[in-house]
Amino acid sequence: MVEEWITEVKKNADFNELGMILIHNGMVRATSKEGKPVKGMHLTYNKNKLQKLIGEYSKKEGIIAIKAWINEGNLTIGDDIMYLLVAGRFRKFVLPVFEEVLSRIKNEIVSEKEFS
Repeated sequence: MVEEWITEVKKNADFNELGMILIHNGMVRATSKEGKPVKGMHLTYNKNKLQKLIGEYSKKEGIIAIKAWINEGNLTIGDDIMYLLVAGRFRKFVLPVFEEVLSRIKNEIVSEKEFS
């Protein structure tokens, strides 16, 4: 999937505007944030909010593409939780958008419950 996204972005890009693509791949860890062992997690997300978020940040200066995929359901250790791609002109545009979108997805879009 990620390779397809990169190919698509490059194929449709004006290389005067594309100088950087950042990718995030979040995975289920064997421990919670508090360090306790877990067997996995149940994850859901709000698809409408995700699309609105992507639309909002896609309009930011220096950004040419944002793509996100979130795995839904019962996930076990090592499963992919999310892929996020942000592409744009320069680091000064891409890095802050990447960080903000990732944080907002984790805090506003995704609902997760770990299980032991």
